[in-house]
Amino acid sequence: MRSLAVKLDENMARAHAGLLSQHGYEVDRVQDEGLSGASDERVWQEVVKEDRIFITLDLDFSDIRRFPPGSHPGLLLLRPESKGRQAVIAVLHRVLQEHRLEEFRGCLVVADPRRTRLRRS
Repeated sequence: MRSLAVKLDENMARAHAGLLSQHGYEVDRVQDEGLSGASDERVWQEVVKEDRIFITLDLDFSDIRRFPPGSHPGLLLLRPESKGRQAVIAVLHRVLQEHRLEEFRGCLVVADPRRTRLRRS
């Protein structure tokens, strides 16, 4: 079975990629593809073209008018209490314990330290 492909935004660290890899996901990072500093639109084009679930801390991606659920592979917006690496890992770890990322296909998902909310098309 092919593992689900994930792309991490430039605000996500190698440690986050490592955690996802440990859970069986194929992970690419924006930085590793020469897209650091690229516009949201450019990054998004690659996400959709590669059919990857996108994980970010960037609130700009929560705009459902620009990124309507059902029109993309899936978007997971992490909302930790701080932007520190460990706070982000804690939220991501909780999400991975409670869900398979495959559940997020086509959805906008917002996850904070306590809950995960899915918005479908």
